[in-house]
Amino acid sequence: MQVGVLALQGAFREHRLMFESFGVKVVEVRLPQDLENLVGLVIPGGESTTMAKLMRSSELDTAITSFAKTGKCVWGTCAGAIAIATEIVGFPEQPRLNLMDISVARNAYGRQVASFEVDVAVKSFETPFHTVFIRAPRIERVGKDVEVLAEYEGHAIMARQANLMATVFHPELAQDARVHQYFIEKVCS
Repeated sequence: MQVGVLALQGAFREHRLMFESFGVKVVEVRLPQDLENLVGLVIPGGESTTMAKLMRSSELDTAITSFAKTGKCVWGTCAGAIAIATEIVGFPEQPRLNLMDISVARNAYGRQVASFEVDVAVKSFETPFHTVFIRAPRIERVGKDVEVLAEYEGHAIMARQANLMATVFHPELAQDARVHQYFIEKVCS
């Protein structure tokens, strides 16, 4: 099994290391052809507007959309959740992949100085997961086919829709591989 991590900017290295910690082979994706032979793709945190421009300039936006529509799994974390959303609250013109039926508000949990960590219950996890929020977006709305896997203060922070998953926190910064394992074992299977 081989997964890709979009490596245009953001926390792609941390995702790669987390997957490798439990034996999953990782490819850093920078061009459309890098998606070949992958079962899934992670779109990491970073700056969502910059990421959208970089994806568009390399035609990765079209390639990732096609990749997901063939049933391959895609997981967006933080800015990646913004990238896969169907709606970005207050920014209707911002390019996005329109994959997952969620509405996301950018930086809804505050600026960099308002970053925080909190333990949350995650559906199917026996113990809470330690989450790290850094300029995190907030999922404001989920579509009828979206399953909420974790919440914080009444809002979804981890959700799944078929072969798609979104987290607004940074599981790659935790010392816990369970969210990455969930992606491989549940979303990509």
